Amino acid sequence: MDAFESRLHGAWEWWDAAIGDAQEGRWVRTPVERRVMDDIAAATVGFGYLDPSVELSLRARVRRVATWAGVLRLAARAGDWELSPVAGVLPPRPARMAELLSAVYAVGEQGEVWLRQLPVDGPPPPRAVARAEGFLFGPGSVEDLRQFFYD
Repeated sequence: MDAFESRLHGAWEWWDAAIGDAQEGRWVRTPVERRVMDDIAAATVGFGYLDPSVELSLRARVRRVATWAGVLRLAARAGDWELSPVAGVLPPRPARMAELLSAVYAVGEQGEVWLRQLPVDGPPPPRAVARAEGFLFGPGSVEDLRQFFYD
């Protein structure tokens, strides 16, 4: 498994753990966690929706992915949560806010990696970018984050 695939796989595992633990009552969000999630939603509004007639360059698509990394770093600082690497590591249980943020951050950080590598390595594979976008944008993705919580 290449580095991106390992990172994406880990992100999905950590995401599933945090959402599952919340839905099963092992993690009940605090008022601070709720406000931070609201702030994440406000900061990323419009990142995902694109009119179907709009065609973005691969570079612009990578920038959309990378922007999530900055949002998640700010969110982690706001709540004093530590972001952890997710590739090849099982999430601590019960998984909570730090694990959820780490999952999303891993994908956004990959966008930053791709942007740094563009001048030397050229663009990343379009399929990889599409998979990162699939994690972040659209039904059942991070874009729907608040809908996964019942508290």
